[in-house]
Amino acid sequence: MWLLTLLSCISVALAVPIEYGAVYSHAPVFHAPIVHAPVVHAPIVHAEPVAYPKYAFNYGVKDTHTGDIKSQQEERDGDVVKGSYSLVEPDGTTRTVNYSADDHTGFNAIVQKSGHAVHPVKVAPVAHYAAAPLLLSSYGHHY
Repeated sequence: MWLLTLLSCISVALAVPIEYGAVYSHAPVFHAPIVHAPVVHAPIVHAEPVAYPKYAFNYGVKDTHTGDIKSQQEERDGDVVKGSYSLVEPDGTTRTVNYSADDHTGFNAIVQKSGHAVHPVKVAPVAHYAAAPLLLSSYGHHY
């Protein structure tokens, strides 16, 4: 190994650069020997086996103080996912989304709205004005 390193250093030191367009009639041309670098193998990685994806869950929130009312349920069996979620919109309607996903049809969702929208009537605020103070000069005149 050290011999290859020494030879490559000597051959690089003896190599003559060649300029393009220049003509050398009697200049010797030295070629550096091809030095092969040692082959480095990547470490072998042993991957963990992938577990079959299967689960089911659901949850819900009903906070009457803030009006945050929602729920979701979902189940997965392999590459097939099915589920739904619903939430109460700010206008009082309920949005329900039923969805499914698989390798053949992709992601599909059906959105439904139920209930009647209620929009609060906004009343313009009533402005109350106080009378400006009455300023009098020392002579009794109004300003």
